[in-house]
Amino acid sequence: MVEFARGYVKICGVTTLGDANAVIDAGATGIGLIFAASPRQLSLERAMAICAATKGRALRTAVFRNNDNTFILNALDVVDVEIVQIHGPLDGELLKRLRQRGVAIVKALPIESDEFYDFDESTVDAVMIDNAEPGSGIAHSWDELTERSFSVPVIAAGGLNAGNVASIIALTGAWGVDTASGVESSPGVKDRDEVRAFVDSARTAYATETT
Repeated sequence: MVEFARGYVKICGVTTLGDANAVIDAGATGIGLIFAASPRQLSLERAMAICAATKGRALRTAVFRNNDNTFILNALDVVDVEIVQIHGPLDGELLKRLRQRGVAIVKALPIESDEFYDFDESTVDAVMIDNAEPGSGIAHSWDELTERSFSVPVIAAGGLNAGNVASIIALTGAWGVDTASGVESSPGVKDRDEVRAFVDSARTAYATETT
């Protein structure tokens, strides 16, 4: 199973193999494939094709939001990913079934929500701190991270782009970063220059920590 190393950089909402290749070539750690209702939502067939072509080249994440357990598990029957990212309810039965599949589990926690404060992160492998509308590109406060510490790696998301990712890494101490709309020319269409700039900025920020 995947262990999240510090410096994890994910580009989410990849919708084509061409964009997936560009993201990987730019040096990102992983790609996100969205199965929830979204302008970036993928069919199972397209996701399968992207996963088949990127196996061993990047960490692939299946992203779900308020999908029922049956939908999630059926999707994972045919889509080959290393990580599952859950926005919305994550009950004990789904946790058990995901553990049986050997995938890493990321739980998204909306900032300022009750869930942000109350969720037991020991049940998952990492948490993603995001706003209430993932994929919107809307920035949010990070102040709550000074009030709540986590025992698992934290991935920062929500309004990240090449211009602010380094400062957010420094501010939050996040183990990883995630963006979708921050590197797009339109929803679901990645801007190759913005992708590379984001990855380069994040990589430089993490490298600077150790020098």
